[in-house]
Amino acid sequence: MRAALTQENTKQFGKFAIVGLTSLAVDYALLMFLVEACEADLFFSTTVSFIVSVIISYVLSMRYVFDHREGMSRKREFTIFAILSAVGLGLNDLYMFVGVTMLNIGYQAMKLISTFLVTWYNFFSRKKFLSNN
Repeated sequence: MRAALTQENTKQFGKFAIVGLTSLAVDYALLMFLVEACEADLFFSTTVSFIVSVIISYVLSMRYVFDHREGMSRKREFTIFAILSAVGLGLNDLYMFVGVTMLNIGYQAMKLISTFLVTWYNFFSRKKFLSNN
């Protein structure tokens, strides 16, 4: 039983990773576009690109990764997803601020580091609060 549970979690995390890579591609490309082409503020751009990627992540995650929790309305589901994502955004912005302004890491590299760190929070919090599995 434990092996099946581990295999199921591994498969689910693999799907989550594919959704995450898709969301990261959108997030990263939009961040680069806003900062480089539009000369927008880094932290404004980080927030906007993150929010767009969250919407894409929600649609793909709830369609391909997590089962809809019985008895939970889509409105409640999205509200919980948005709250968890807001925490993820806070972590993302905190990591970006610390990495870029205090540790002097380039924003492009720090975005990848931040995304890696926030991914773990996202997977386990969404699994706990949004899924039957």
